[in-house]
Amino acid sequence: MVMPLFSCGLFDEEEEDPYEDVDVGPSELIPAASCEDVEVKLKLRLVEAMDQRLELSINRAVMAATYTCEDYWAEEEEEEEEEEEEEEASEYSETNVQEQDVDEADFVKNDGGYLYVLADGRFQVLDAWPAEQAHALSSFPIEGTPRRMYVHADTAVVYSSIDGYWPNGLDSQCTYGYDCDFTGDGAPLRITILDISDRANPVLTRELVFDGAYLNSRRVGMDVHTAVAFPEFNVEGLSYWPQGLPNTPCGLEDQGFTVAQVYELFEELRAANLETIEETDVTELLPSVRDTLFDGEGNVTQSTEGPLSACEGIYLPQTNDAFGFLSLVSFEIGEEDPVAASTIISRPGAVYGTANSLYLAVRNRRDPNDQSWFPELAEEDKEATVVHKFALNPGGAAADYTASGVVKGRVLNQFAMDEHEGVFRIATTHGRVPQPDVHSTITMMGQVGPQMLELGRIDHLAPTEDIRSVRFTDDVGYVVTFKKTDPLFVLDIVDPVAPSVLGELKIPGFSTYMHPMDPGHLLTMGYDADDQGSFAWFQGIQLQVIDTTDLENPALLHKEVIGTRGSTSDAATNHLAFTYFKARDLLAVPMTVCDEGGGGQYGDQMTFSGLMVYRVTVDDGFVLLGGVKHAEPDLPNTWSSWCNNWWTKTNSRVKRSVFMEDWVFSIARDLVNVAHIADLDHPVASIPLED
Repeated sequence: MVMPLFSCGLFDEEEEDPYEDVDVGPSELIPAASCEDVEVKLKLRLVEAMDQRLELSINRAVMAATYTCEDYWAEEEEEEEEEEEEEEASEYSETNVQEQDVDEADFVKNDGGYLYVLADGRFQVLDAWPAEQAHALSSFPIEGTPRRMYVHADTAVVYSSIDGYWPNGLDSQCTYGYDCDFTGDGAPLRITILDISDRANPVLTRELVFDGAYLNSRRVGMDVHTAVAFPEFNVEGLSYWPQGLPNTPCGLEDQGFTVAQVYELFEELRAANLETIEETDVTELLPSVRDTLFDGEGNVTQSTEGPLSACEGIYLPQTNDAFGFLSLVSFEIGEEDPVAASTIISRPGAVYGTANSLYLAVRNRRDPNDQSWFPELAEEDKEATVVHKFALNPGGAAADYTASGVVKGRVLNQFAMDEHEGVFRIATTHGRVPQPDVHSTITMMGQVGPQMLELGRIDHLAPTEDIRSVRFTDDVGYVVTFKKTDPLFVLDIVDPVAPSVLGELKIPGFSTYMHPMDPGHLLTMGYDADDQGSFAWFQGIQLQVIDTTDLENPALLHKEVIGTRGSTSDAATNHLAFTYFKARDLLAVPMTVCDEGGGGQYGDQMTFSGLMVYRVTVDDGFVLLGGVKHAEPDLPNTWSSWCNNWWTKTNSRVKRSVFMEDWVFSIARDLVNVAHIADLDHPVASIPLED
């Protein structure tokens, strides 16, 4: 149900609603009334995309008909980067999620008795308790390449990419978002569902295959909601270069083709393409799924294939920047009902989810030749983030698309978004360091009918700096920006109409992830920095405890710097690799430590590769308990390729960690090491993950 703003307490009942007569906004999606509506929209998009590609070809051909090869090549020459034997531990760490009770998919899951890992093309079950007897128990081969999963209610839901489509390896997914975009991996998605009530014998029960790629997902109770991004609309038979016209960068006139003849050939080609598009059956372009059920012995009992959504269930954009579908697919664990989906035409983006809502934030850049920019934004706003909101429904029912809105600037990642008491908060940056006009904005939004409208904002925060991390709590926001130092801004967001900056703390370096340690302290991870005057070198990995009990005067209590420039940790850019075990004040971070560097140079000698474990308290700060090694350091005075990492391109050998009481499991792609926190140097078990 869509609730008006005043019902959430944002306006008094006697107050006039300032948004009473709001018109439909350009970011809003409109439900299709029929397949004809979808067909018109899709074919307009197809024609637009075709024309864009043809224009590039025409320009190239006209140049080829204008320039002799002698002139062309002459110009080219000028222009030439613990301890009782129980079935499960009494206390254990779980997946580090943004919102309580909203699970996020990962390639490692843990229930205190068993550890579940996706590795070597298999779903693997490790009998993990008692820890000193940990061993591999069973495995199940997964078709394609398994990437991430949920384990709940004796069921494993495994996401895999169909082989042959993943160009950049297992760890190339965009998790941080500073210099990558949230587009999915581009590979068709397979969901494999296993009955693991007998952990020693996983059984295949269901398989879902999509012609789109995994973007993101959330699990709320028994319901799994998966955002699937489908490729740009594609019609077979379209051509972008006339037959008989030589495909050459120059000299066409010498081969008998004038500029006028080139235009005529492309007009004929365009007419043929238009006819092909017009004859295309729109239903062939709709997102589809193949759903197969199994009897527990590998035999197929039912298989269906067809569109995910009926035409009437698809939402159409008013803008012209999207050429693909995005579906939010929902199903209930343990049920065999067909999957349900809500489908929109949109590019993919960053995903944030609560127990009741899911938000998709799509980055946009203004095309100087496109006059259809968002009227809510100023003329000088060249970047925008469009936000689409879905209401999640229980019982495997389809989510409801409810509203859209637009804000200036570029969203960093999921932690730059938050929802509290009906108000959506989002932090964005306009521009990028070192551009002189770069600045950041925090926008408070409320839903009015089908629109998300601005209630209030903090604008031009930290001029000349861009956002490196964000964290929201109920009434407070924390934003870290950076150019040379780390200004931590504390934001008062109690009143969404009048948010404000409460306090500020400037310290060297910057945080890429902030974790609420308790109501008055933040535990952060990022990079130290060395001020070089007009800029700063990033240095070793930096851990901090920041006191926020006085919101107007935040203070740095403790700081720990690991290694020098070149040191890296997956936890710096992926919160799933950051394991803070509050029950025992333990912190585990995967680390590749590099030393011998300084003065802006990379530390090029690897001195440690594995998992580092700290005890962290407000009183004593960071106490290093030791490390679980996964590789011996390179020979002394030997350069190591592990130390050549840009700060956003983190790549430590250890990827994840799990605590069970006073035991820690250090997890790499090929091996799990198990050690007691009192003797981390000597693991009691090493469990290979690869044959």
